[in-house]
Order: sequence, then structure tokens, then C-alpha cells
Amino acid sequence: MPLNDYLERILSARVYDVAVETPLELAPNLSRRVGNQIYLKREDIQPVFSFKIRGAYNKMVKLSRAELDRGVVCASAGNHAQGVAYSAAHLKCRAIIVMPATAPQIKVDAVSRLGAEVVLIGESYSDCYAHAIKLCEENGMTFVHPYDDPEVIAGQGTVGMEILMQHPDPLDVIFVPVGGGGLIAGVAAYIKRLRPEVKIIGVEPTDANAMYLSLKLGERVNLPQVGIFADGVAVKQVGEETFRLAQQFVDDVILVDTDAMCAAIKDVFEDTRSILEPAGALAVAGAKLWAARQKVEGQTLVAITSGANMNFDRLRYVAEQAEMGEEREAIIAVTIPEKPGAFRTFCGLIGARNVTEFNYRYASDDIAHVFVGLSIQNRSEVADLIEKLANEGIIALDLTNNELAKLHIRHLVGGRAPHVDNERLIRFEFPERPGALLNFLTGMNVGWNISLFHYRNHGADYGRVLVGIQVPAEEDAAFGDFLKKLGYPFWLESGNPAYQLFLGA
Repeated sequence: MPLNDYLERILSARVYDVAVETPLELAPNLSRRVGNQIYLKREDIQPVFSFKIRGAYNKMVKLSRAELDRGVVCASAGNHAQGVAYSAAHLKCRAIIVMPATAPQIKVDAVSRLGAEVVLIGESYSDCYAHAIKLCEENGMTFVHPYDDPEVIAGQGTVGMEILMQHPDPLDVIFVPVGGGGLIAGVAAYIKRLRPEVKIIGVEPTDANAMYLSLKLGERVNLPQVGIFADGVAVKQVGEETFRLAQQFVDDVILVDTDAMCAAIKDVFEDTRSILEPAGALAVAGAKLWAARQKVEGQTLVAITSGANMNFDRLRYVAEQAEMGEEREAIIAVTIPEKPGAFRTFCGLIGARNVTEFNYRYASDDIAHVFVGLSIQNRSEVADLIEKLANEGIIALDLTNNELAKLHIRHLVGGRAPHVDNERLIRFEFPERPGALLNFLTGMNVGWNISLFHYRNHGADYGRVLVGIQVPAEEDAAFGDFLKKLGYPFWLESGNPAYQLFLGA
């Protein structure tokens, strides 16, 4: 399709039968902290709490009555599913929504309430897509693609059209969350045609960076696996048409981590009292990162807040990680001499800083280890404090970016087992489904003893598990085969200093 056709498609898109023109709101607190004017394009307040309703309806409303009577099928983790279900209810047609078994329950329930038929299958979009296509072929139904369809792209492009209408004054950058690429393709095609000086920057999670890699390599890549914390953008391969448009019109794609997304959720809450889902906060996290990297001030930035379908039980994890992402909390491990007055000296060196967590554990007759969380204003404070402690003969280690420390050790400090031999410490991500633990246990050699096991539900679609297993050195090969056959993502942590200080024998 000629690129110029998208301007006409977007201008003539049928979205407002069901979608609303969302506001473009200044985020005053965030703008003040970042030193730039940051506007939020509030797609999180659409009727289905996501921009996806635009593309889904624009595709479906242009089907013939005969096609609608045969029904539609889509594959989606949730937001596109709700858009299709809502549109089907409005157009009075049958809709089958194929969703992964790991889809957040809030999205599954929302689709069911809208009257669509939900089929849960597999663990990824690929599993859902294959089943959805099979249903279409068997029943003569129409597949509504979540992103790689010109009418879907045009529907999403109306977000860009609204931004220019709502802000006719100069704009510097528009930040767009990227999954399969439908939103950024539509927005970029429209903006670059009318205001080519405005930069379009995509934002992806570090562990779901399909568009970033594809643009760097000049061809679509297929990721072997993706992180699913930001489930709304957990896509292994971007669309063919969306990639073509991104190559033409997107200026850059940047990556942000989970902590940054959690911090962005908090930022938006503080300005709007609304709670975004992780994918919905991607653009805000990207805007903050870009402004800091470029060292710019006084520019006008727009971040598209794309969705608010957040599972409530994720909020606990988001709240914990937000302080890390905003660099407002530091975690340090401190070794102090086990003698009268040493603990008091250490506390005096901390000074008036707010202590967010404090764990002390006797280690031997000579030393003690302390695990401390501290509120900070900036990262330089941590280095200054560690240097100050070193000058007093106290050894300290910054664990702020240590995943093992943040996820597990802070909840297990003091769990030493001095008589445990040959302990291997492994951090796993278990699929959050019945039978995952049993599968792990039955695959283990009966001669290996579990010496430590820690699990904590973080509101994600996978469980973060820490396991200590006693494995004799001569069984290294068998243990390696077990881990490979198990198929769960894992990290060997026996050499991690956080483990050696607080848990190791």
C-alpha cells in the first residue's frame, strides 16, 4: 500500500461510534521534576480502558453485513480482545476471543462481560494466533488482527490526529508504547505527513524489544521469548506492515526496565490519581529516560498512556519497585565488627536518612551483616555513604540493582544453614499455573535435597522462586541436564555476593 494512503485512511476512520476523543493533559508534578512540559494522551480512559478499541472497531465496521453475521475471531492477551468484544456488541455480531491461559483475570472477565466467547489456550500470542486462524478457516469467520492490518493501523492513527488538533503549538517528541507496532505505525504515519519535525520515539521493555532489534537489524526479528510483566506489549515479532511504516517514520526506539515502568505508574498516579497497567506506563517511562539522557529542558513532550487494565494484586509489586525505578531507595549490605558500640557507630553514620528496611543477623564471633534500605534523593548519595562508611572501617556493598537482593534476599535475611554442604542456589521463573511446582519436584533426582525454597507472589503471570539444592560435585552434568529439560528460565546465583553474605553456609 502506498504510504500516502494512510493519511486518507486515518482521516476517514470510523472510531467515534464507540471510542471517545481522549484528553491531552499536562502532568504538572512530573513536568516539574523532569524539567520539560510532559503531556499525557489519556487513552487509558477509553470505554475499554485502552486505545485498542479504535483499531478493532475501524476494522469491523467496514466488514459487510454478511461477514459480520458469520462472526469475528481475534487472538489477544486482553486489550485488543476487549476492543473486539465491545465492537462486536455494538455491531451485534458473534465474537470468539482466543486468549493465552496466562492472561490477567481482569481482562478475561471484562471480555466475558461484553458478551464474547472466550477460549483460553497456550501461553503466548503465537499459540492463540494459530488457534484463532484455525477457527476462522473452520467457520468462515473473519480474523481481526491486533496490529498488522491497514484498517487497524488507521484506527490507532486517530490518536495522532487528536494530538495535533489538541496541541496546535510546537511539539518536540511524541513517545509511543510498542508491542506489535499498530499504534506507533498509525501515529507516525499521520504525524510525519503533517508535522515532520516532530520526533516519534517508540518505547519497549528491555525484555520485549522486538521493534528495537528489528529496526537496528533492518529486518523483523522473532524473539525466542519475551517478558510478560508488560503483557500488553509482550509480542515476539512485530507486524510486517507496522515494521514497514516504522522504518519510514519512526525516529528511534528506546528500552526501559520493569523498575522504570513501576516508577512511571506512580508518576501518573500522583498527577492524575489513575493507575496505568505496565504497558500503559511505557511511554511515560521512555519520556523520562530520554529527557535525562539527552539532558534537555523546556521541551514539549507527549506520552501516550495506552491502557489501564491492571490486575489489583500487581499493585503490591509495583509499589515496591517504584521507589527503585525512581531511584528514591537504595539497598546496601554492610559488614560491621561484632563488638560493643559497632552497631551504634553504623547507625550514626547513616544519620538522618529515612530507613525503609533494616535487617540484622549475627554471622560469627567477629562480624555481623546488616541489610538496609534507605530513602535517597539521587544515586550519588549511595556512593558517598559507602565511602563514608569505608573511612570508618565498615565495608558496604550497593545492592540496589541486584535482582536477587531485591526479590528474595530482603525477605530471607538471617537464613543461614552452616552445616549444608554442596548447596547450589538457583533463581527461577515458574509459570504461574497448577502443576508447575510438581513438575519441578518430579524432575529432580531423588538424591538431591532442597535446602532452601522461597516463593513470593508478585502479581505477575510467572512466579519468582529461589531454590537451594544440595548437589554433589560429581553430579554436575546430571544437574545441568535437569535444568535444561525443565525449561524454566533460571539464573545460577551461588556466586552472588548477596547470597554469600546473608544465606551461604
